[in-house]
Amino acid sequence: MSKFDEAIEKYKGTLSGVQGITGGVNEDALKKVAKSLGPSIYLGDASMVSCSDQAELDRVKNNFLIKKLGLADGANLDAAVKAVCDQMGSGNRQKHRAVFYYLLAQNLGKLDMFA
Repeated sequence: MSKFDEAIEKYKGTLSGVQGITGGVNEDALKKVAKSLGPSIYLGDASMVSCSDQAELDRVKNNFLIKKLGLADGANLDAAVKAVCDQMGSGNRQKHRAVFYYLLAQNLGKLDMFA
């Protein structure tokens, strides 16, 4: 099994434990989200999202939601990021970036961009 496939299996396991996931995981979309992140999914700190770091959350909003998904900046994007932080749980210190982005896209109805 390749490192990428191992990462996808880990992400699927993480998603199975996240509340609010209905209808299972769209594995094709998850793979495309992970591929869009490039080699960062293999780099310790770069592969994670810290919900306690406002600068990190701003990067997620600007680089993913605005630039990648093409959404207009607004309070709704900040609310979406906070909602995913809550959805993944404050006790979960392993917030994988690919999973975080997958959930953002799913919650905002943009997952079809990756399917």
